[in-house]
Amino acid sequence: MEVVPEDVEYSETHRQNYRDRTTSLNSMPQGSTANFRNSTLRLRNSIASMKGITSDAEPAEIVSPVPRRHVLHPSESLSWLKAGGFSDVNWQARSISPLSAASSTPSVFPLNSSARLSFSVLLEQEKQARATALRRIQNEDTMDQGAVKRWVRWMHKHSMKPWVVPCAIAASTYVKWCIGMGDYSGYATPPMFGDYEAQRHWMELTIHVPVQQWYRYDLQYWGLDYPPLTAYASWICGKIGSWIEPSWFTLDSSRGMESPGNKLFMRTTVITLDALIYVPALYAFTRTWHATRSSRTQHAALVTLLFHPALLLIDFGHFQYNSVMLGFTLLAIDAFAAGFDLVGAVFFVLSLCFKQMSLYYAPAIGAYLLGKCIFLGSREGLRLFTRLALVTALSFLILFAPFLPPFSPVSTFGATITRIFPFSRGLFEDKVANFWCFTNVTVLKWKRLFDGKESLLIKGSTALTALGFLPAVGGLLWGGYKTRLRSSSSDDQQMQAHTPTLPLLPYALLTTSMSFFLFSFQVHEKTILLPLLPLTLLLSGAIPGEEVFAWGAFGNIVGVFSMWPLLKKDGLGVQYLAMLLLWCRLIGYNPFRVQFNSFVNLLSTVVNISMILLHLLELAVPPPARYPDLFPVLNVLVSTPVFGLIWLWSIKRGIEVGWAIAGLPGSGTDSKIKFVKGGAQESENERVDVTARRSVGGVRRDAGMRAVSLGYASSQRGVVGGRGYGDARRRALERLSRRAESVEVEGER
Repeated sequence: MEVVPEDVEYSETHRQNYRDRTTSLNSMPQGSTANFRNSTLRLRNSIASMKGITSDAEPAEIVSPVPRRHVLHPSESLSWLKAGGFSDVNWQARSISPLSAASSTPSVFPLNSSARLSFSVLLEQEKQARATALRRIQNEDTMDQGAVKRWVRWMHKHSMKPWVVPCAIAASTYVKWCIGMGDYSGYATPPMFGDYEAQRHWMELTIHVPVQQWYRYDLQYWGLDYPPLTAYASWICGKIGSWIEPSWFTLDSSRGMESPGNKLFMRTTVITLDALIYVPALYAFTRTWHATRSSRTQHAALVTLLFHPALLLIDFGHFQYNSVMLGFTLLAIDAFAAGFDLVGAVFFVLSLCFKQMSLYYAPAIGAYLLGKCIFLGSREGLRLFTRLALVTALSFLILFAPFLPPFSPVSTFGATITRIFPFSRGLFEDKVANFWCFTNVTVLKWKRLFDGKESLLIKGSTALTALGFLPAVGGLLWGGYKTRLRSSSSDDQQMQAHTPTLPLLPYALLTTSMSFFLFSFQVHEKTILLPLLPLTLLLSGAIPGEEVFAWGAFGNIVGVFSMWPLLKKDGLGVQYLAMLLLWCRLIGYNPFRVQFNSFVNLLSTVVNISMILLHLLELAVPPPARYPDLFPVLNVLVSTPVFGLIWLWSIKRGIEVGWAIAGLPGSGTDSKIKFVKGGAQESENERVDVTARRSVGGVRRDAGMRAVSLGYASSQRGVVGGRGYGDARRRALERLSRRAESVEVEGER
């Protein structure tokens, strides 16, 4: 097996060489198979030799970097998830995961076959599999990788690698300014105007009204309904703006202020907070979650995330501060990936106290931290749980302190909570692409059916939401339980920093946030930003042609499309079209391409055509007077099924990744394992889980780790008494060996 240095750059002409550097043991000339079959003694000796390779001899190992993939390995790579290495015992006992069973290159060797197998049959099947894999690789080579990856590659080749990040941030800032030059929510629409006026009014309110009255002052005109951290940020911005021009934030008399200077200041506050919180969080994400990937991949992921179209259109066009909330959440998961759980808990509390919509992530974050407490065992887990509880409670207490006794009466805190969670507003307000609005149009009228019984509707919504995110929460908790440490040894401190369930966290965030968006109470169209964040994070580590890339790109396009009625109302049609085309070009996604080679490609083709036709129809035909909301309703009917399928896909992917990590009840990993070490069997209590002692940083030479060959690991799954499936080719060789031995015994007789 060829070992290639990390810093060697390959040209396009050598690409196939480094992809084809792992050779199968069965890859031998056809001519030798006849002699092999005719000589019984030679067959037995060869098989014994191969057994020695896989059992008696030391395992074949290679030094990092790991080959890109074996030609028979599935095309989709989960290396960005930073899954830690597993112990040999865990690998031997682990049953085949659905990810392997559903790979794009399934094994051509039957798992259970009683038919007579010969080496000629095996070699012919191996040849067919290799040809299929090479055709797939050639298709990937000719596939458009996107303008981002081409630009990053060009910058690296021309010795401008240090300039990639500054140039990407500068370019994204320029695009944000260009979007901000257009209209915004409520532009020139008195008396209430829109979200722009709401944010400006909160700045005016917080600098003139006492803290105790912030959540009670003139609730009919954009009363404050966001958590305290938003109020504090509004107070800071209002103070700075009043120093520049006091008339911008004069109490009551400045309502509806839309002067050019005020608009410039308000746009500047959004870009400044975005640059201070969200952009560093993205950079930290690419450096932690993509730590084992090349610098090119990290830079390409950063550019992809910087130009996220939905967030740019809402924050810098419509006008909001969602990037602050999402930035705090990103910093939290970055801290979790680095092993700083207490810091991550503080960041997530900041996200919750900036916008209550961060509760969409709370079940996944809470389940991950609780699962880690289970993973660490009773003593260390209880210690971590106590620390997390204290830090979280203290963070909330500090942020809500001005609204609590002795600084304010208890009624002030009650008014704050009532404003933050407005259940009195009803199930939904506008046409939102979620379950309730979709079924309200197609099945029954929920508001009419539950008129006067809103409490039942709230309970039903809560129950559906909880059922929707239950698989993600259960997967994280079960993963922590199945991979829990079996030893209290503390000589390796790294076991307390990471948990094997970390790769499940992005999928859990997607499942829980999409469940809230589809089934929860009082959902706005802008809250689709929360499911789109983890979906885009998953997309950032994928390449065109992979399933994750297809769902990520397609979901983002539909997510932006679902907000079209809102963007159209704000006069952001040009920005909407420009950002969609720009982002598709950057990531290498062609929405006009007709593809039928997979379910997601077929679905995207149908939905993309529907979206284009709907836009053309809306442009050419005005809605009838009887149905003025015809086109928003059609938008809901197109978008909601896609979001539902993304939710189901995230559950499926979570099960696949969780199965690969910890197994499922009743699988091979559910049995207790004893293994041989140094000639003696160790009991379960004496075993130290190697999984916990390895970093989730992946396989790296600088960490002193070595990678086991894929073929060796695959063949070893059925060697030690676990319940996993053995390699089909190995079983075929064993059957041939038994036949050869029986023939020899009969000949001796």
